Amino acid sequence: MSKKEPTTFSFQAEKLIASLRRVPDTTSERMKKRPTKELSGLVEELMMKFQIGRESPEHTIREHWTEVVGPAHAHYSHAVQIDPRGRLTVLAGHAVVRNELFLHRKMIVERIQKLPGCSQVRELNIRAG
Repeated sequence: MSKKEPTTFSFQAEKLIASLRRVPDTTSERMKKRPTKELSGLVEELMMKFQIGRESPEHTIREHWTEVVGPAHAHYSHAVQIDPRGRLTVLAGHAVVRNELFLHRKMIVERIQKLPGCSQVRELNIRAG
């Protein structure tokens, strides 16, 4: 026989029940009630989100950065992160390198997409840094 879960009510219903029972309601108006999650599922979700213990595409790109852009450009630039839209942010420390990366961005994206686990990269966002 399984334990029956307690019934959940809306915030307004909870306030009404407290009022009818003449129990003071000390719940904040801004408080959100969320269902309780299992800790193991939450930890796994966080590990996936932050790529803990897993090979991330950013790490793969950083390992192969010299092969992707060449040793001269790799010395003055580095890949930072991939946003949800598939844009890889690259920081370039020299204006000439930034311009060269900008001119060859399609070729660089093609090389990155050939790396294992990096097919989601669609474009480069080249910034000074």
